[in-house]
Amino acid sequence: MTAESEPLPLTWLYAPGDRPSVVAKALRAGADVVIVDLEDSVARERKEYARAATAELLSEPPPLPVHVRVNALDTPQGDADLRSLLPLPGLSALRLPKVTSPAQITRTAQRAAGLPLYALLESALGIERAYAIAAADPSLRGIALGETDLRADLGVREEAGLDWSRARVVLAARAAGLAPPAQSVYPDVRDLAGLAVSCAHGRSLGFIGRAAIHPDQLPVIEHAYLPSLEEIASAEEIIKAAATEPGAQALPNGRLIDTAVVAAAHRTLALARRRT
Repeated sequence: MTAESEPLPLTWLYAPGDRPSVVAKALRAGADVVIVDLEDSVARERKEYARAATAELLSEPPPLPVHVRVNALDTPQGDADLRSLLPLPGLSALRLPKVTSPAQITRTAQRAAGLPLYALLESALGIERAYAIAAADPSLRGIALGETDLRADLGVREEAGLDWSRARVVLAARAAGLAPPAQSVYPDVRDLAGLAVSCAHGRSLGFIGRAAIHPDQLPVIEHAYLPSLEEIASAEEIIKAAATEPGAQALPNGRLIDTAVVAAAHRTLALARRRT
């Protein structure tokens, strides 16, 4: 299945694994995917409890896809997470933090036996190896940035300082045939206006959808990433023209369309169905 034909989630809601009541609320919040976090949001002394609570949750399939962000792969905590979670029927995917090499993906894929994997790139080394990581194994379904750690690693102060890394991840995902990546979380849960502006910028860079850390952020993300009526009309025109005359051609308005443009139009219409 190609990246263009897969349904594209727009909202990914994080919830800390050591707070089962928060996870339960997240499952009812309206996100496309809930990410139970065993890593940064869980204190060291709570790791074992978070792992056990998450294993209990995933002992049967939940009402929507649940991914788990495990601890760093090359740590005892990460190994314990994998041993605890991999047999569970309710686990939809693993999110792997602080990935810096393709070998980390291939080793995890061997253990996970086909379970979908998502790699988080959170360092200069991870960004430098973005394509090699993205193409490491068929089990890898997506890559994304961990911008908080990346900002610290690079010493970036201004928001624009991350744009090269963002574009690099979008490019690597496309080159490896993966779905467009989702944006990293927006940390100020009360600044919904700022979130909307940031989502618009992310969309202009090629991201689709965004991770959230609070349910109030979900409708803002959804609205920002849904195509406008004008975009829908343009996509319909492109697909109609391509069906009539296959191959590269120019529309009456002078716009050139080819295979990549048609694929993007199909993706636009897939997202447009969420408006109804």
